[in-house]
Amino acid sequence: MIEAKTRAWWRATMALCLGSFLVFINLYVPQPLLPELKTAYEVSTLGVSLLMSVATLSLALSLLVFGPLSDAIGREGIMRITLLLAGGCSLALAFAPNFESLLLLRLVQGFVLGGLPAVAIAWMGDAFEKSALLSAVGLYIGANTLGGISGRVVGGAVAEIGGPSASFIVVGAMTLVGCAVFWRLLPNSHAFEPKRFQLRRALVDLAGHLRNPVLLAAYCLGGINFLIFINQYSYITFRLAATPYALAASGLGLIFLTYLGGTFASAISGRLAERTSPATCMMAGVAILMTGTAVTLHDSLVLIIVGLTINAFGFFLTHSLASSWVGRYAQGARGSASALYLVFYYVGASLGGFWLEPFWQGAGWLGVTWASWILLTVTLTITLGMRCFERRCCL
Repeated sequence: MIEAKTRAWWRATMALCLGSFLVFINLYVPQPLLPELKTAYEVSTLGVSLLMSVATLSLALSLLVFGPLSDAIGREGIMRITLLLAGGCSLALAFAPNFESLLLLRLVQGFVLGGLPAVAIAWMGDAFEKSALLSAVGLYIGANTLGGISGRVVGGAVAEIGGPSASFIVVGAMTLVGCAVFWRLLPNSHAFEPKRFQLRRALVDLAGHLRNPVLLAAYCLGGINFLIFINQYSYITFRLAATPYALAASGLGLIFLTYLGGTFASAISGRLAERTSPATCMMAGVAILMTGTAVTLHDSLVLIIVGLTINAFGFFLTHSLASSWVGRYAQGARGSASALYLVFYYVGASLGGFWLEPFWQGAGWLGVTWASWILLTVTLTITLGMRCFERRCCL
């Protein structure tokens, strides 16, 4: 088993962080382009938002395949091959002839992008000692945020020069180069013990995880929080592209630098949890997300950015600890347990537009804020229940 802060730990962690970065740069590159694509293809706000929703939904569904499959055939090959295919999909997006083909390619890309997230944390659970897991997961989630930031910033900046097609070409090329480095860095996990894949066994494992209230709480927490967080960014692009802000694609891409608040939160989440407790920190994270949402109601662009940064800190603090919570309390079949967390996570993201759209149409950003608070009250209640469980376990 790999011990914390050793050379082997750093090499493995950096490899997985790079893979995570590449996944999320591909997933989120279209987001700052949504207002421009909406105009170019003459579709509605909900219609163009499907470019994000279909990718996150197919990613969620792929986790049900890759998670159990990784328990049978191993983790490394799945991560390497799917990452390569994801880069190829980004290049293909640049040459999509119409909106329908763009949606289809995003559907396929979302599926292959699920390969690495489905098994990365399970790989850490196999290879790392328990003391090394929390800090590794925190850095891995931090790389998620950097990938998300880079996809949006690069996508917006390149589109300003060469249009959306150029953005997809640049990100695709970056992914293929990064994939070669990932293949070389990632070691094989010698602690992995394969189990012959059996559909019935896989379904039993998934059902067992869903019957475990300790895991189900984390699944619902991650899914509902992400439903709000990621879709707030989609609707804020429409708000800021309109008057009086009138931001171009490059300016909208820079808005996503607020994710750096989440990068910082992910990196320190393990240390904060050791000083208090994971559940307490998750409660604080939800409360911070609610507070940041309130700040975004102000008309000042500076305060909107401050509010989004606060949101990112609160969301990723909770997400990092909820992910490691699943690894800690799963009773066997870690691959499918971690995958199921991400199924809830990305299904939540794909449904967010349907939840927020009526509020957006009815009351603009104020409506989005109220819709957010309604569901965040639910997740705050969930974290309270997790804290009660944690206290009982410590007695």
